[in-house]
Amino acid sequence: MWFEVFEALVTSFWMVVGITIILGLFVLFSIAISYLYRAYDATKDKARGYSSLKTVTFGDESSVVANRIASIAAVASIFLIWCIATGSSLIPTVLAPPFTGDTQFEYTARNAAGEEASATVFIRVYASSNKSPEKLANAANGTSFAKDDVLLIPERRSKIIKVQNNDEGGKEGGYEVIAINGQPVLREKVYPYSDGEILVTKRGSLSVRPSTGRTMESLYLPPPEKVWSTFKELSVNGYQGVGLWENVFWSLFRVVIGFALGCLFGIPLGFAIGLNSWLRGWFDPIVEVMRPVPPLALIPLVIIWFGIGEQGKISLLFLAALWIMIIAARAGVSGVSISKVHAAYSLGASKRQLLTKVILPNSLPEIFTGARVAMGVCWGTVVAAELVAAEKGAGKMIIAASKFQLTDIVIIGIIIIGVIGLGIDVLMRMAETKLVPWKGKG
Repeated sequence: MWFEVFEALVTSFWMVVGITIILGLFVLFSIAISYLYRAYDATKDKARGYSSLKTVTFGDESSVVANRIASIAAVASIFLIWCIATGSSLIPTVLAPPFTGDTQFEYTARNAAGEEASATVFIRVYASSNKSPEKLANAANGTSFAKDDVLLIPERRSKIIKVQNNDEGGKEGGYEVIAINGQPVLREKVYPYSDGEILVTKRGSLSVRPSTGRTMESLYLPPPEKVWSTFKELSVNGYQGVGLWENVFWSLFRVVIGFALGCLFGIPLGFAIGLNSWLRGWFDPIVEVMRPVPPLALIPLVIIWFGIGEQGKISLLFLAALWIMIIAARAGVSGVSISKVHAAYSLGASKRQLLTKVILPNSLPEIFTGARVAMGVCWGTVVAAELVAAEKGAGKMIIAASKFQLTDIVIIGIIIIGVIGLGIDVLMRMAETKLVPWKGKG
């Protein structure tokens, strides 16, 4: 057990190192662009607004307004890092790409009689996207016992060549490869050649690995132009018999219905819990126990209770939103200033007027914050919800594509979900600005 714990800690350490490098690069981009922006901004006349009149801004959330230039620069930086990491054709080459083309190396062998002879291995490394690479012409056999060989290798891959199979007497005892490009070799050692490296295996074969370059393999992260090409193809032909936008519609439909039901039941329950001590004691244990349970853990129960139809998927999204909205509404009620309540009562307000004129308006900021969080959780849960025998949906498309390692389709699904989620969040912010204009100004 402790060895497994140690392995997990080591893996976590290297994961932290990788994240730190990526995040550090992103922060460097941010710092560099911020200096350029400040230098440019210093030359302009600044318009005065509500926030500009404040003398204290640090720690005042309402005075921190998102800089749209920074937002655009952040997205552009991520795109630039993506292009650099994948060796995209959209920008000049920054990192060395994997080797493709023709190359060769010479090996020297010794046979059972103690004779030595050399031969050449001609190699063609082809792009992984090329399903029908052109074969090399048969190499000249040579006049000695060592014969030339040819080898086809996909980029970023290695391939074993058994030169002894082609050499005369290669299968006899005493045959051995003793040098590569004039350099003496030993078994189970790696030796470089002009365009890669060669491992001499334990049995004397040669494992040839052309240079893999510094860019990421398309299997793990395809370049932007490949993702765009796949997106256009999906828009026309769909995936597995379902149109791209039909998949998106069904995911959006499920999320909206599940979120709406979560708000419909969660907000009144949150108000009731916040206003009544008996109801708080009654519901609090249930809410606090269910809140940490991830939606994925509920899938078996959802299938048993509601089946594999739309009811099961929507109920999972409903449960994902419900607890968040209950807590947000409860926090909104609990956060109402008691001085406002006393002032309303002193002016003769009834309980109904207190609820509609004081408690509800002052709870709206917390409710909107909870709604934005709940919507994000619903979008995160829709992929899990569509595990339940879905035939349509962006989540289903992502899951199906991942089984075939179609990373470009997975990325398209993720980007679409993210963009739609951003759009809904922007609409919620606009509604909050309209309905709660006093937020941060009281």
